[in-house]
Amino acid sequence: MTRTTPRVAVTPPPICNSSVLRDELSALFPQPLFNDTGRYLTEDELIRFAGEADALLVGRDGITDKVLSALPQLKIIAKYGVGLDTIDQDALKRHSVELGWTAGVNRRSVAELTLSFMLGLCHNVFRGGWYLKQGQWVKDGGHLLQGKTVGIVGCGNIGQEVTHLLQPFGCVVWVRDILDMSEFCKETGAIEKSLEEMLAGADIISMHVPLTEDTRHMINAARLAKMQSTAFLINTSRGNVVDQAALKEALLKKTIAGAALDVFSQEPPEDMELLACPQLMVTPHIGGNAVEVVEAMARAAFQHLKAYFSK
Repeated sequence: MTRTTPRVAVTPPPICNSSVLRDELSALFPQPLFNDTGRYLTEDELIRFAGEADALLVGRDGITDKVLSALPQLKIIAKYGVGLDTIDQDALKRHSVELGWTAGVNRRSVAELTLSFMLGLCHNVFRGGWYLKQGQWVKDGGHLLQGKTVGIVGCGNIGQEVTHLLQPFGCVVWVRDILDMSEFCKETGAIEKSLEEMLAGADIISMHVPLTEDTRHMINAARLAKMQSTAFLINTSRGNVVDQAALKEALLKKTIAGAALDVFSQEPPEDMELLACPQLMVTPHIGGNAVEVVEAMARAAFQHLKAYFSK
């Protein structure tokens, strides 16, 4: 490297808990600071933790104007993971801090979890298991995924991967995105539809949008009411894309048949009434956490740091 070895501070627990990844980063940047709390950090904790660091490797920690103002020596933020909703990009520009980020690294992991949700919901795997654990023998095998109409809301890296995974099942795939998806539809046989058309006609709706002001509570009480009573909702994007209070009401009233969530508006979630719904399957934000993907996302972030400090 062409300058004094920079100090790197690392927050994501999947990296900090991996001896392999710690060793790899330490070989690039001697004596990095690792977050050993086992969780992501608050603004004040992040400021104290980063100290004199030249670079921060973060996951879901909030990078705000307050954080950047308190760390004037910071030169680059390397992002582990694919969402940028926790990073104030305007503040980065104001403070002349570079962002290193690679999109789509976790696409396969999230897409496979989404497919498992679809299969599990259709075949009553989760609901049947829930009843059996309560001592009830409810023998209901549900329906085939084959031939169902699946609505993919957000057809970026993950939405496209889900579409590819569905091809052997002979599903009718509807896609909705802010971009023109006509070429993708030509290649895959998917069909562009409006969100309103999806709500009215899809057997499964799967959310794959980033969290923005436009997508916050994109699925709300009014839109849940437009879904078929036999339909399922899946969210592996960001928790606040779905109004969880409205979803709980829809599940309790059987407005929809079921749902699966990997993400929540508050993590860990505290709404035990929602979690107790037998027709709801939940996982603790593990979509992008397959071991192979954790390592790939970490190494992508490492490469951004290496490239920056090798200039």
